Amino acid sequence: MPTKQSTLDQSDYRRLAEFRYQLRGFLKFSERAASKMGLSPQQHQALLAIKGAPGEHVSIGILAERLSIRPNSTVELIDRLIMNGLVERRQNPRDRREVLIDLTNRAERILANLSLAHRNEIRKLAPLLIGLLARFDSQKGKRRKHRTRRMRSSR
Repeated sequence: MPTKQSTLDQSDYRRLAEFRYQLRGFLKFSERAASKMGLSPQQHQALLAIKGAPGEHVSIGILAERLSIRPNSTVELIDRLIMNGLVERRQNPRDRREVLIDLTNRAERILANLSLAHRNEIRKLAPLLIGLLARFDSQKGKRRKHRTRRMRSSR
């Protein structure tokens, strides 16, 4: 994090504000899409985390980490997902102390529909976000060149 205020200019603030605005708009889109499918945003995120987690199996600990919540909160979330017929618990056959979480066929269908809608929305936003990010990178290069020139001229 920069320590000097002079490292930022008004265009940096505009880009940061626009970037956050676009991200928040995407999150609102995501919340509405999940709600239309009968899910809370957290339930949708849990299904996506289970489906998209690295590795073969998803344990409560892995899911808690992927959702950035405590394991006991994860257990409560899983209980609600089980009641809605969206996930199933099973013991890990290699380590009977570990509980694994699997999506049901119903959850797979819901998640596929939501993920298609999200992918389409991201494709719409991609050019704008890429442009914003590229301008941050190009500004970094301009500042570096400017500092280098200043340092050379002060010698």
